[in-house]
Amino acid sequence: MSDLARFSINQMTVRQLPLPDLVDACVRLGIPGVGLWREPVAEYGLEATAKLVRDAGLAVTTLCRGGFFTTAAGPDDNRAAVDEAAALGTDTLVLVSGGLPPGGKDLPAARALIAGALAELAPYAASRGVRLAIEPLHPMYAADRCAVSTLDQALALAQPFPAAQVGVVVDTYHVWWDDRAPAAVARAGAEGRIHSFQLADWTTPLPAGVLTGRGQLGDGTIDLRAWRERVDAAGYTGPIEVELFNDTLWARDGLDVLEDTARRYVAHVL
Repeated sequence: MSDLARFSINQMTVRQLPLPDLVDACVRLGIPGVGLWREPVAEYGLEATAKLVRDAGLAVTTLCRGGFFTTAAGPDDNRAAVDEAAALGTDTLVLVSGGLPPGGKDLPAARALIAGALAELAPYAASRGVRLAIEPLHPMYAADRCAVSTLDQALALAQPFPAAQVGVVVDTYHVWWDDRAPAAVARAGAEGRIHSFQLADWTTPLPAGVLTGRGQLGDGTIDLRAWRERVDAAGYTGPIEVELFNDTLWARDGLDVLEDTARRYVAHVL
């Protein structure tokens, strides 16, 4: 398949595929990059995963995830996530920052906790050659998953640190609705803070729990090509990673989903 030079498949999109099958399929299809998740990597083995992708010539575009600074995760777990990213050969650890603390109602206070945790983690990540990429999530996740809902908020958290240490994730699913996001993308690009660009489409109705509502490329309302052009215009030239949480896709044959996603990337993004 042609035109896949920047394409990366996030492991969660085809989570039904065992890691060796995913790697083999990427090589066969000419997919150059994969975004990995800590849990399946731990299940397969960190060193074994690193060797598998390295021997296949695949780039690990991101590792997901660190963060949850306001709730369950502590400093030790986030330092471990940094170490895992370094071992896998990726320079980008995606952060899902965490929602309100248990019983909390104060979003600014939650963001202050996140800022404090970043101040502790960023120097350690820099010492390991790993960038921290703050991912703003759609506001429907603000209470339980991520108090950072906009690119402006993510950039404000990143600002105290060098761009090579802390940047942002631009994920179409989470930011497409925000009329301030285009200007924030331009600013993030000018500052060198776009550390990852991820794609998913927006389809309705959302499923119960909303977590698995990320639509296949071309099935929803987001102008994915316009977003790719916008991010390109901001100076980003890195991988374009497709990350889908979707029960219907997970129920299908994983190889078929991977091939379909690559075709849709060419049709709807390029």
